Amino acid sequence: MTDALLQAVLLANLGSSLAMTGLIWFVQIVHYPLFANVGEREFAGYEKKHARLTSLVVGPPMLIEAASAVSLVVLAGGRLASWAVWVGLALVALIWISTAAIQVPCHSRLEAGFDGLIHRRLVRSNWIRTLAWTLRSCLALFLVWRGGAQ
Repeated sequence: MTDALLQAVLLANLGSSLAMTGLIWFVQIVHYPLFANVGEREFAGYEKKHARLTSLVVGPPMLIEAASAVSLVVLAGGRLASWAVWVGLALVALIWISTAAIQVPCHSRLEAGFDGLIHRRLVRSNWIRTLAWTLRSCLALFLVWRGGAQ
């Protein structure tokens, strides 16, 4: 891998991880807790629109993050701190698994109408992604700071 390509992948990884970290902290602290204030009558429509619009915002950076994390493992060889690259990829897997297995089903249930129990599960379980993205950003910053050196 050329130095320029490695730097591009490192920066794509960093940018997407930082974007998702900022977004997930906003979601965790502000957005998800406010679901309880929408109102029962309006909630089902709100949730459906929320899911559609959120996918447009989070889809691109999540895909870039996943692709760059895989690229760092596959293409970087011995030029990166391998522990950081592998932990970063494991965190991406954790985020995607949590999203698919916990958060998406919660959102699907909430599309039928507000349910306090499901809402609490969504807020509590989202800490998995919040912490994982925060760690990913720290690892991505570490990799860029080290310039890819071991």
